[in-house]
Amino acid sequence: MSSPNRSQSRSLYRQQSAVALAVFIAVTSHAVAGTIRVPQDHDSIQAGIDAASLGDVVLVDAGTYKERIQLKPGITVRSAGDDSAGKLGLKRAEATIIDGNVKDATTPGVTMVEDSTLDGFSVTGVGKYDEDSWNRHHATQGEEQAKEPIGAPGTAGIAVLGITRCTVINNIVHHIGYTGIGITGAPGKYVSPHIVRNVTYRNMGGGIGSMRGSTAIIEENICFENFYAGIGHENASPLVLNNTCYKNVRAGIGISEGACPTVRGNKCYNNRRAGIGVRTEATTSPVIEDNDCYDNDMAGIGAREDSTPIIRRNRCYRNTMAGIGCRTQARPLIEHNECYENGMAGIGCRTGAEPVIRHNRCHDNKMAGIGSQLGARPVIVSNECFDNVMAGIGTETEAVAVIRDNKCYRNQMAGIGSRTGARPIIEGNDCYENLLAGIGSEDQSFPVIRNNQCVKNGEAGIGTQTGARALIVDNECRDNLTAGIGVREMASALIVDNKCLENKTVAIGVRNGSDAWIAGNQLVRTGGMPPMIAIREASSAVVMDNTITGGGVAGVMVEGTATISGNRFEGNGPRGGPGPPNFAVWGHGGSTVSFSDNRSDRWRHALFASGAKQVRATDNTASQFLGTAIVVDKSELPAHVFGNVALSDNSKDEAVKITGSQGVVLENSRKATDRKTETSEAATTDTRKNAVDVKPSQ
Repeated sequence: MSSPNRSQSRSLYRQQSAVALAVFIAVTSHAVAGTIRVPQDHDSIQAGIDAASLGDVVLVDAGTYKERIQLKPGITVRSAGDDSAGKLGLKRAEATIIDGNVKDATTPGVTMVEDSTLDGFSVTGVGKYDEDSWNRHHATQGEEQAKEPIGAPGTAGIAVLGITRCTVINNIVHHIGYTGIGITGAPGKYVSPHIVRNVTYRNMGGGIGSMRGSTAIIEENICFENFYAGIGHENASPLVLNNTCYKNVRAGIGISEGACPTVRGNKCYNNRRAGIGVRTEATTSPVIEDNDCYDNDMAGIGAREDSTPIIRRNRCYRNTMAGIGCRTQARPLIEHNECYENGMAGIGCRTGAEPVIRHNRCHDNKMAGIGSQLGARPVIVSNECFDNVMAGIGTETEAVAVIRDNKCYRNQMAGIGSRTGARPIIEGNDCYENLLAGIGSEDQSFPVIRNNQCVKNGEAGIGTQTGARALIVDNECRDNLTAGIGVREMASALIVDNKCLENKTVAIGVRNGSDAWIAGNQLVRTGGMPPMIAIREASSAVVMDNTITGGGVAGVMVEGTATISGNRFEGNGPRGGPGPPNFAVWGHGGSTVSFSDNRSDRWRHALFASGAKQVRATDNTASQFLGTAIVVDKSELPAHVFGNVALSDNSKDEAVKITGSQGVVLENSRKATDRKTETSEAATTDTRKNAVDVKPSQ
């Protein structure tokens, strides 16, 4: 039996022997590796390859070689010369040309094999390049191209067919009748070639195509003016790093048919469609990050047709359409991007797309910072949208968006806007210094607007108009130049538990045949003449359980119909006349006012109605008024006024004064403010009970 020390010694000896053998093989292989020169040693490149052995370099002088070649395992085919730059690529690549225009040839211009390297050639003349077709489809942005998949059969300029490992470097591939460099996977193999620093242009397919499960590394290539994408993917998962793709007929980088590449650090510009385009199938799930996509004729980055990309930390700017766009049931995650100066939205979604859009910066776009329409269902969270020509965030045409915790400011329309049947949930956002409303809804939209901050906007903090139906709850609207909350043009709103503070005109305005339920709000303004709540132009409102603090001509001004109950009116007067009115509630001519269970303090009158259609005032309490708490003058229908209390120590003050048609008018009384010292005279004064003796008019 061997001792432990002896076993360890044998193991160590075996390891040392293996290392020594490996070193010997490497040294001897290097020693026997040679250089074969073309045309000095062989007239053609293929002849040089055929003569080469593992590790050899076939070094090719400048010139045009009319042939198609197939490499051998473990050899390098390289153009002669240094790495000086030429007009498009290296000078040696521009000067050393493989012209595949050979009669009856059917193979690729160059066929790669295992562990081979192709370095520094121009490859052209494989298949038919069609200039007329290229020009026609370029003019129509590829809209009339055959919808063939990227992996459709064809003959590439350089082909990597089921090869585990090889290198294609420093080549120029152009005017090929198919894809410039084609990489095709094989079942059960990792097909991972290194495609680096090549130039591909004017090919009738893509510049570079990665297909059928391949996992190439594609980096630092320049792909331009190709008939399809600069770099295209079909059911492949390569690394696509630091490439430049421009002026291609379709996308700079195109991803489809279940492809899942990582696309990072690329520049895609001036393409006829998107800078980066993703489409077809929920299994198409690339990671697209840290790219620059600009000046493209469509979107900077586009996703459609059920695709599910992750799009993050990209810069998308000056594109003709959206910076980032998604449509037709795509479900991308769009995060931490910067989208600016685009011709449409910074980020746009439509036609049933369901993106998650979060932590992006969208500014200086020609339309919305973020837009959704046509049935899209985005979740829009924690973005910053500013200085856009339209809304910071806009939703329309049946879109159903969740819009939460965003900052929208200095936009030329609303901070957040909804219209034409949109049904957004808008909550927890900061909307400030926008030219129009902080949050606006119109045209039959149905927003839920809750817990937002709307500050210093050019119009209302929250505005609802033209048939919109809004639920407005728990918001703070402060220092806006018109209303805190505005409802107009046949709109309808439920306005509950909001704070409207120090807005320039009204706290809440209801106009143009609109209706509103206004309940539980805190309304404050320390100066100014406009009413706190204005119900105008045949509008109607229920106003209940609000606290209304401030001055102006009225706490509530009614030109339409209002039911006003359970409110607390805290004035800053009472301000005497002559001069502007100062009424807790002011009923204009033709209005209908129901005023009950309210408390008013420091207003000239708790209620003043002159020429109203109908007035009903019951069970209200008024204090610190001037002369008369409730004044009704010449209502069209009999006024019903009963159960009201005027708190005053002035025996000349009275609870109610009615001129004109009276209905039920009884049990209105003045009471002393301090009941402990109230005299019996004060207690019985106004057992006038104003008009107990007057019969109601018929």
